[in-house]
Amino acid sequence: MFYALGWLFVLALLALWSLGAWALHAIAAWTVAHAGALAGGSGVAQGLRVPDWLAPWVPPEFASALDSMAAALGPAIETLLGWAPALEGGLSVAIWVVWGLGSALLVVLGFAATTLIAVLRRRASAPATPSASPAAAR
Repeated sequence: MFYALGWLFVLALLALWSLGAWALHAIAAWTVAHAGALAGGSGVAQGLRVPDWLAPWVPPEFASALDSMAAALGPAIETLLGWAPALEGGLSVAIWVVWGLGSALLVVLGFAATTLIAVLRRRASAPATPSASPAAAR
């Protein structure tokens, strides 16, 4: 029963790991597919400003520092978004290689749990050894 529970736990972790890798791949593929629209004059710097509902509670110095930082980082972000389509193939390969390594690690974890369960069961079922004292020998 413990073996089944151990492997069921490993399979549940493998399912969660696979779902996470698939979701990350889907999000990355969608982002790369829409990178041209994101970079094409959308105004990255205008998107990085303090929301109107938050403006009364934010100090003006912080808001101006955020605006200047967004203006300075805007061209760099647009350049990175322009490179995104070229990175699509490598990103997919990297995500699935990491998934494969993680899956292999989970299978190794399953075998380690099986071995641990076997050792603990043998240890629990082993009879107690008599003590080596002379009084016990009589």
